[in-house]
Amino acid sequence: MNFFRILKVSLRALARNKMRTFLTCLGIIIGVAAVIAMVSIGSGARAAVESRFESMGTNLISVRGGNRSMGGVRTQSGQYNRLTAEDAEAIALLPSVEAVSPSVSSRAQVIYGNKNWNTSVQGAGADYPTVRKWEIEFGSFFDESMVRSGAKVAVIGTDIRDNLFEEGEDPIGKTVRINRVPFLILGILKDKGESGGFGSRDDTIIVPFTTAIRRLQRSDYLNSIDVSAASADLTTQAQVEITDLLRNRHRIPEGGTDDFTVSNMAEIAEGAAEATGILTLLLGSIASISLLVGGIGIMNIMLVSVTERIREIGIRMSIGAKERDILVQFLAEAIVLSLLGGVLGIGLGIGISKLLKYISIFSSIQTVVSWSSVFLAFAFSGSVGVFFGFYPARKASKLDPIEALRYE
Repeated sequence: MNFFRILKVSLRALARNKMRTFLTCLGIIIGVAAVIAMVSIGSGARAAVESRFESMGTNLISVRGGNRSMGGVRTQSGQYNRLTAEDAEAIALLPSVEAVSPSVSSRAQVIYGNKNWNTSVQGAGADYPTVRKWEIEFGSFFDESMVRSGAKVAVIGTDIRDNLFEEGEDPIGKTVRINRVPFLILGILKDKGESGGFGSRDDTIIVPFTTAIRRLQRSDYLNSIDVSAASADLTTQAQVEITDLLRNRHRIPEGGTDDFTVSNMAEIAEGAAEATGILTLLLGSIASISLLVGGIGIMNIMLVSVTERIREIGIRMSIGAKERDILVQFLAEAIVLSLLGGVLGIGLGIGISKLLKYISIFSSIQTVVSWSSVFLAFAFSGSVGVFFGFYPARKASKLDPIEALRYE
């Protein structure tokens, strides 16, 4: 019996009960669609994380507060801040460092006219655009003299422009109030958009860190220091030099616990990518359970089909069909069921992945359809057909022809 004849007979047998065939395929359709959709969500999250870190630059180093022990209880990392502007100035003199931007962050209500908007207020140094790889679209950034004098100037993100100013109105040269303190707008940052569930990067306003410390935060310490190494190859060297410098400046004895943490974006990005990779694997594994359920459905229906067609099997055997022919025929029907469900499931899974961004509650989710996941889902669906279809097919091939002909 050749391949095309087997396929023709299989399709004819499945077409006898179209509704039952469709409902059997439905388990595979849902399973394949779920695998593709879940993996696309995980892959999208990974792409969003990688994109976010790439936009910061792989040579970015972050220096943050450390932790301390109080009564035997150690505080969370970053909660003990002893970083100062003098620390930032000392780091800037290191040979492996290109630029430094002290950082002070908080949230505040920004007011312009009769409009107000709650946003992130970032105190930064004059080299912030260089360190963070963020260009100015309109106007200019504040310079070092403005930072040293604590000038009340600001550079805003596009979300601030859109929410506080009328369409077509030029914000440059206008004055906004942050916690009742007036700030003159010097420029507008280039739009960076959403970041895959991390919120909008454009919902921010940048002011000199000296102004933020004196006028907004009223603290002598920095939240962090952002450092740009001279090149990606010098990132590790810069990290070591910064650690040695701060240990010396903070008078930390040999073997003592650092009151700061130094991390580079390459390490953080690698860890984040690994975490999202595990998430993708977990989502795909959970979704693949529905494929196994669909396979059990195929086995169930094929057993019913064998029972219904016992006389047909007996007639085939009596006119010369061998056990192998019966086995191949019923196994082919199971494989056709699973592959048909796999094809329809691929279309449904890709469609769901594309449609998610149009649903409001999922609009911030970025999805990336991986063709490797499509291939694996389709191959797995075919494997399910072989695995769960073999037992019913073998049972049919082992029937006694005489008993099969007597079956009513």
